[in-house]
Amino acid sequence: MTSRDQQYLRSLVLELTALPAETGWLEFKHNKAEPRDIGEYISALSNSAALEGRAHAYLIWGIANQGHAILGTSFDPKAAQQGNEELESWLLRLLEPRIGFRFFQIDMNGLAVVLLEIDAAFRHPVKFQGTEYIRIGSYKKPLKDFPERERALWRMLDSTPFEMLPAEEKLTADEVLKLLDYPAFFELLDKPVPNHRDGMLAALQAHRMIEPMGGGHWRIFNLGALLFAKRLLDFPHLQRKAVRVVVYEGTGRIKTLREQEGMRGYAAGFEGLVGFVNNLLPINEVIGQALRKSVRMYPELAIRELVANALIHQDFSISGSGPMVEIFDDRMEITNPGAPLMEPQRMLDHPPRSRNESLASVMRLVGICEERGSGVDKVVFETEMYQLPAPAFEVVGGSTRASLFAPRPLAGMDREDRVRAVYLHACLRYVQREHMTNTTLRQRFGIDPKNSAIASRLLKEALAAGVIRLEDPAAAPKLRRYVPHWA
Repeated sequence: MTSRDQQYLRSLVLELTALPAETGWLEFKHNKAEPRDIGEYISALSNSAALEGRAHAYLIWGIANQGHAILGTSFDPKAAQQGNEELESWLLRLLEPRIGFRFFQIDMNGLAVVLLEIDAAFRHPVKFQGTEYIRIGSYKKPLKDFPERERALWRMLDSTPFEMLPAEEKLTADEVLKLLDYPAFFELLDKPVPNHRDGMLAALQAHRMIEPMGGGHWRIFNLGALLFAKRLLDFPHLQRKAVRVVVYEGTGRIKTLREQEGMRGYAAGFEGLVGFVNNLLPINEVIGQALRKSVRMYPELAIRELVANALIHQDFSISGSGPMVEIFDDRMEITNPGAPLMEPQRMLDHPPRSRNESLASVMRLVGICEERGSGVDKVVFETEMYQLPAPAFEVVGGSTRASLFAPRPLAGMDREDRVRAVYLHACLRYVQREHMTNTTLRQRFGIDPKNSAIASRLLKEALAAGVIRLEDPAAAPKLRRYVPHWA
């Protein structure tokens, strides 16, 4: 921890102890630190913070309950355990959802103080061991015993998107401009940078990146920090949302060759991220519908769309994880926290439902993603254009994963690969108001016209799997057209 961090934490402790009484989002302790009690307080304080519109709640050890004098504490969160498990790991495992919380050990003029900073509940009330708690006065109580509070909390959680929660507060104008990459903001909007500070702040405020707090201070919203942070590390509860790029040796995760974590906000660093990923990919000789030339193994447009989707559609309520790009010898996987809001098999034809509409709106505004609902169409089109195996979209352990696969001949594809390719080809043709036929499928796989029987076998395989159907079952074999099963 830097001296600046310690200075900030000391001033925060002094500010909180100066309050006349504990609040719904603030609790003082001297030495009492029973693990179960801490877990229940995290739930109660987090839910109360959300109810009162606070970004964080605090539990502080080393403070007198009456008068709030600084006494010091013997509690050491790093040494504390529950059974054979570290305290922090045990608490995180029993919280649902896994919200962010951080222990800080602070030296207050020779007296040890421990501050637990807790993120406010987001989207769902926080449970500990299956029970939701709330603060009533200075006591924590089960939330179900107070139905009016429960209804009010749900109304609050439903109305405040993650993007509009504070990332940092009580900042001077100079601190705001130091933390945010405002030149990138104006460049992406294709506007000149104002020649005075007030104009810069006004533009950031107009796009809901920041807002004034009074007294000459400002608040940076999560939206502003996620998109235009110079360093996501400067926003502690967002640093795990940085994009990680990992390159592995072979086809498994046993040996890591390279790992890099993005430092900048999503919008400010997007072009650099895509360029970095692209430069890690091997060169591939493209032959077929595209011109014969040397290109990267995966189409850059497909990478751009999938990375943008991962950023926009992630579930920010899942703490401790962020978007990830993993590169293997035979595939590339792009994963984001949170299951999709639609069936993975219907991503191509359905307009996306975004959890983070403000984030998606700004990403579209600055040209990182285009019109709504066209991303997966482009990915499938690009893979067909370069005659790659069909991409896969799946839910893995509560996360959404999109996979691009290295070039592979049709004879080297297994049944699942073939059926998926036929299905996505049918979907792509259908959303273009066209139909899949034996001819279009031969073109998709680069099958010679004299080998049309191969395409016929692929169609029969997909029909048997139930992913496509005949548009007109009575049509003659040469006139058969195929549509997705849901069409």
